[in-house]
Amino acid sequence: MSSLIPPLIPTSRKAETMRLLHTMLRVGNLERSLQFYTEVLHMRLLRKKDYPEGKFTLAFVGYGDESDHAVIELTHNWDVDGYDLGNAFGHIAIEVDDVVEACEKIRQRGGKIVREPGPMKHGKTMLAFVEDPDGYRIELLGAKTSIEKK
Repeated sequence: MSSLIPPLIPTSRKAETMRLLHTMLRVGNLERSLQFYTEVLHMRLLRKKDYPEGKFTLAFVGYGDESDHAVIELTHNWDVDGYDLGNAFGHIAIEVDDVVEACEKIRQRGGKIVREPGPMKHGKTMLAFVEDPDGYRIELLGAKTSIEKK
């Protein structure tokens, strides 16, 4: 490395420790969303709290405790029934052992598959997409061993 280019992380100070905590999604009907994330995607409801002064409820769902895993924060503003998703947000991704099997189970539990299982366009990664009750997309990705090692 040239001495004229400074290192990206200064060597004289300790690197900061950061981790992803959660992704927040605004939902129009909290009970319907909780049913989807807990019964269709099999996440756990980790905590839920009403904020009467602010007229909103926060519910956190995930596959593990917040101390060790990133989770999803579902925010329900009591006076809002729905949101315009816009075109900036892409999706949330979840790794599954078998994409085809996961889609079958999600469909049996009432989930809506919006992109059937198959390889990524211009790639080999096996994926599918499911849509939550508010229209947010969740990508199901096959474990790296499924197609990429073939």
